[in-house]
Amino acid sequence: MTTDISPSVRRARASILALAGDAVVVLVFAAMGRGFHGEANPVLGVLATAWPFGVGLIVAWATPLVRRRPLAVWPAGLLVWLATYAVGMLLRGLTGQGLAGPFLVVALTVLGVALLGWRAIALLVRRVAGRS
Repeated sequence: MTTDISPSVRRARASILALAGDAVVVLVFAAMGRGFHGEANPVLGVLATAWPFGVGLIVAWATPLVRRRPLAVWPAGLLVWLATYAVGMLLRGLTGQGLAGPFLVVALTVLGVALLGWRAIALLVRRVAGRS
């Protein structure tokens, strides 16, 4: 027995999953970075690293463009990536967290691959599932 799901429910479900996926990416990115530093409380260290990028994520998700098609690599994924990175780095700079050159490059690359990559995989899975 199958039930048809309304487009608005499908869109809401996709948005929730996409936002959760983006949040996981930011937390994993921060955890990986903190893994290279010894600290007394690793959870607080991860949150301290993640919060500027989390704010960037919220900024991106505040735009209708991202909410309208949250799983799209273009333009939603690109906007999420660039806003997360730019706002995150701006806040890191303003709060004295450091902006070392290698970190700027690594963060741009890792966030881009992860935030765009999981969307590309999700779309591929949806297409394959839709054909069967």
